[in-house]
Amino acid sequence: MNMISRVETEDTPRSGVAGRFRRLPRWQRASLVALPVALVAAATGIAFKDAPAAAPPPPAPVVTVATPLVREINEWDDYVGRFDASRSVEVRPRVAGAITGVHFTDGAVVQKGQLLFTIDPRPFTAALAEARAGLASAESDLALARTDLARAERLVAVDAVSRSDLDRLQARVRAANAAVAAGQARVRSRALDVEFTQVRAPIAGRISDRRVDPGNLVAAGEGQGGSLLTTINALDPIYFTFDGSEALFLKTKRAREAGSQVSPVEIRLQDEAEYKWKGRLDFTDNGLDPRSGTIRGRAVLSNPGMFLTPGMFGNMRLSAGGTTEAMMVPDSAIQTDQARKLVLTVGRDGTVAPKPVELGPVVDGLRVIRSGLAREDKVVIAGTQMAMPGAKVQPKAGRIAAIQSAEAPVVTAPVTGEATFAR
Repeated sequence: MNMISRVETEDTPRSGVAGRFRRLPRWQRASLVALPVALVAAATGIAFKDAPAAAPPPPAPVVTVATPLVREINEWDDYVGRFDASRSVEVRPRVAGAITGVHFTDGAVVQKGQLLFTIDPRPFTAALAEARAGLASAESDLALARTDLARAERLVAVDAVSRSDLDRLQARVRAANAAVAAGQARVRSRALDVEFTQVRAPIAGRISDRRVDPGNLVAAGEGQGGSLLTTINALDPIYFTFDGSEALFLKTKRAREAGSQVSPVEIRLQDEAEYKWKGRLDFTDNGLDPRSGTIRGRAVLSNPGMFLTPGMFGNMRLSAGGTTEAMMVPDSAIQTDQARKLVLTVGRDGTVAPKPVELGPVVDGLRVIRSGLAREDKVVIAGTQMAMPGAKVQPKAGRIAAIQSAEAPVVTAPVTGEATFAR
């Protein structure tokens, strides 16, 4: 009785939801318990299925690489200078007198020996005639003295003439000879005066304007004492003078000691884009200016059309090193890290590595690399903004080529000198 009562007590239904759940059979209660679990599991599975998967890492950026371009170049040092006449003459009279004629056009090109001015020759012609008359008189005296001496030499053999008389006659002949020589010199001097009345161009070149008009008296004299008539500048060839720094002077001297030949000089004018005037260096001064530390140099150029004029400015480039082999990369590939200049390279494993370099001049958009780079290095020439030092990249092969001046990029580093491809 007690056991039956306990069972009935435990199985006695309770009121409410719990009581109704307890009154259900066990299998129904198991189903009701399993259903929410299944719903939760299903909902969770759907959520996991709809959630996005973790994104894979992005691919390495693609950059274009190439080995440095190796070419023969001529490196130049730049100078600024001025053209000077190879010879310059101030035309002054050698005799005094009145100007009677001017025989040139102001600013014209004259030839050596061309008649420029005429000075009144009449006083000098008269002086020449007088000198010739004096010479004739001296020659007559000489002829008489020689005749008397010959006669005395025949008579001295028979003691008809004393020895002292013979000596006097011989002295008279010598004096007559001296008088004739003086007369001849006087004639030549007066003839020169007559010749100097025609003022001729001492050199060929371009003449300035006349400083004296016909009718004016001019004075002769040495140096600045004579009246200035005009000036003539020889323009073919023409000089180009410039001042070079001590560093450039030493560079040229070292190159010469190493056996390098001096390259031709090339000059361009202020309104020219190319160096069209060719010449050669022919003079450097014998010392540096202690105040400025510069040395004066001079180049000589052919100027057949006489277009180049003294006083004009020009930009000159001069090379003392001759032709050299250089490595070049696009100027856009140069990176700046404060005061350093860098080039990005890609190793065999695709890792970007910066290399400090020493820069040279720019040649048709390509920067000369003096040091810091090897010929086999793979230089990033495109996509430098995506190439981070130490990061991985996908290198794509490219090629470095010269860029024409019209298409040359903006220079990213200061230019040191100038260079051109060797021809």
